[in-house]
Amino acid sequence: MTIGQLARAAGVGIETIRFYQRRGLIRKPAKPAIGHRTYDETALLRLRFIRRAQDLGFSLAEIRELLELRVDPARDCSEVRAQARDKIADIDERLESLHRIKSVLEEITRSCSGEGSTAECPILDAIEGPVR
Repeated sequence: MTIGQLARAAGVGIETIRFYQRRGLIRKPAKPAIGHRTYDETALLRLRFIRRAQDLGFSLAEIRELLELRVDPARDCSEVRAQARDKIADIDERLESLHRIKSVLEEITRSCSGEGSTAECPILDAIEGPVR
């Protein structure tokens, strides 16, 4: 399939495919003497893998590592499990941070009546003030 057909089949843009190629995540097929480069089913499966891994929160560097594990049968599944556990821990940390941010925003929002000049807005004052 052409790059356009591959993009449509994977639900991504052509530039996304080219970006992944520059990052070494997708192989760029050799250009024939006549015609266009063609991609096989493997490229489509790899693109779908990349997109799904991104949906799960993996960075492109982490996805590269997962792809390397995927194609090396000598590697052990425990390596993949360790990466998944690391990602879970990272997500837990981000969730805790978001909960702290939410609590602070709720607190400063309660201090504002929603009336008066923005020059005396307690929310803006809290954002501008020193970090706790």
